[in-house]
Parts: sequence; structure tokens; C-alpha cells
Amino acid sequence: MARLPEPFKFNTHELARRAGEMKEYELDIELLEKLGVELISVPAGEVIEVDARLESVTEGILLTADIFAIAKGECTRCLDPVEIEIERKVQELYYYAQKLERPKKKKRNDDEDDLGEDDELMMDGDIMDLEPPIRDAIVLDLPINPLCSDDCPGLCPECGGKWAELPAEHAHEVIDARWASLNGLDLE
Repeated sequence: MARLPEPFKFNTHELARRAGEMKEYELDIELLEKLGVELISVPAGEVIEVDARLESVTEGILLTADIFAIAKGECTRCLDPVEIEIERKVQELYYYAQKLERPKKKKRNDDEDDLGEDDELMMDGDIMDLEPPIRDAIVLDLPINPLCSDDCPGLCPECGGKWAELPAEHAHEVIDARWASLNGLDLE
């Protein structure tokens, strides 16, 4: 396993720039800051494992990678800690910095939207920035509302206790708000 000196920056100098050349790498990327959303993310200091395959093609380098990480957060219903294993595949083409003239893609109709030049991944000399595809793969794999289990009952809205830990007959006396002011009167 190789650790990257600067997270997400990978030097491809070993890979010959001849179409058809291929190298495989096992990378450990230690995060300097959390990667995810507020409710659930891969925390800073954790390691993302990347099994990468780099192939030289005419336009640049084709990255095919399997990404493994553990995201941590809390259940949106009961606030218990949640851990989710992330396993994603990505495939991206990094264009060489000295861009070759690529044939313009013809749009079939006006609704079709191709990637703009700003959305294309570029090599910086021999350096490949792995952050965009890894970040996108992880963030898109995270749930919007993480749950500890699909059938998590959540918390009691009256006392804040976990429904899973409360007795089945747990109930709160509900007083109609219209009669609440009479509660302190002794009618005997």
C-alpha cells in the first residue's frame, strides 16, 4: 500500500505515455478534513483505500478505481452513531495538459448536455488529482437521512426516550389544551 505525500495528488511518472500501457496501484489516502455532508461523512484522519488501474490512451490516462471507505454519523431518528461502508467504482479520463485536438462532439439535439471544458479532468504534468472523482463517488453514495436500521422507531416526542428502549405500554397523559388551566383546581 502506498501513502500519498499530498492527499489526492498522484504522480504517474512510472506510466509510459504510450497507448496501451497499464499499471495498477493500491493507495491509502489519509483525509486532512472530513469528506461528506453534515449528518454523515468520512472523518478527518480516516483512510480511503483506492485500488487504481491507470491506462495510457491517446488523449490521456484512464483511471479505473475501486474506492473503499467508512462513513460515520448519527441516525436521524434516534441519534445513535451510524457507520456505513462505502464501496464504489469510478472511471475517469484525465486529459494530458498539452491538449490534443479532439474532434468536437456533435449534439443530437439542444437538450443534450455534454461536459464542458471546465468539467474535464486534466493532468498537471505527471500529477493526477484524484480528489474530484473520489469526492463525488463518496458523497453520492452517502444517504440523505442516515439510519441505524430501516425499522428504527426513533424518539418519543414527549420525553425524548428511545422508543426501542421504552416499555410497550409507554404513554404520556395528554391533556386537552382547552382544559389545561383547570388542572390545578381541586374539585372535591
